[in-house]
Amino acid sequence: MSEQSTDLREIVRQRYAAAALKVTTAGSGTEGGTGCCGPQPVEVDDNFGSALYGADERDTLPAEAVAASLGCGNPTAVAELREGERVLDLGSGGGIDVLLSARRVGPTGKAYGLDMTEEMLALALANAEKAGATNVEFLKGTIEAIPLPADTVDVVISNCVINLSTDKAAVFAETFRVLRPGGRMGVSDVVADDTLAPGQRAERGDHAGCIAGALSFAEYRRGLAAAGFTDIEITPTHPVADGMHSAVVRAGKPTAAAAPAVQRDAEPLSGRG
Repeated sequence: MSEQSTDLREIVRQRYAAAALKVTTAGSGTEGGTGCCGPQPVEVDDNFGSALYGADERDTLPAEAVAASLGCGNPTAVAELREGERVLDLGSGGGIDVLLSARRVGPTGKAYGLDMTEEMLALALANAEKAGATNVEFLKGTIEAIPLPADTVDVVISNCVINLSTDKAAVFAETFRVLRPGGRMGVSDVVADDTLAPGQRAERGDHAGCIAGALSFAEYRRGLAAAGFTDIEITPTHPVADGMHSAVVRAGKPTAAAAPAVQRDAEPLSGRG
């Protein structure tokens, strides 16, 4: 990894660690360590965060999971999860999408959350405990080197995280590897118009803010196809900046596909599963 890539990853880590701590320490100093009104959203923006989920979903989750939501969509709805499936959330943050996924796949399914930030993982574990979720497992690691064996999961989801990676080819390759043949990905991410050069994207927002590192529509399609994905669909849902869009990205792994026989040992944090 280049020095610039390492620096960008650390900037991202620091930003989301701070976001987790803001939620965790919200209202500290009052009796019981919680403010009268509970934790407030880390960021208030119609384009990002918990407002993109239905009230019926938000109301069933711990307030801290909702407050820590920083995504640009609702990937659990995008992926059309089914009973009994195994789901992996890339960049799971405070756990909102893992907990929603766990409910959708039911007790015979399982939801994994992967995150590199200790503070977010601690928050996610606490939220899973509050929610009483027993079919979830949180893993520490990066989305460029997923700590799961090949052909492990039915569905990969992610909420505005892939744009943060400095090695998206590795993310796509790893996503393809861990999916079983016939599996699918359904993610929400920021995507740029094909007319915008990387420098123009950076003018519209920084890397940690999910703008500068976004791929264009054509780049996203090429990256997924190069990794082996088929049935690629990229559908913009709402603008997040001039020429930049939140988009739903769907793709599948062919049933005849075989992932490389490379396995990484997981580092589970939940002890569940």
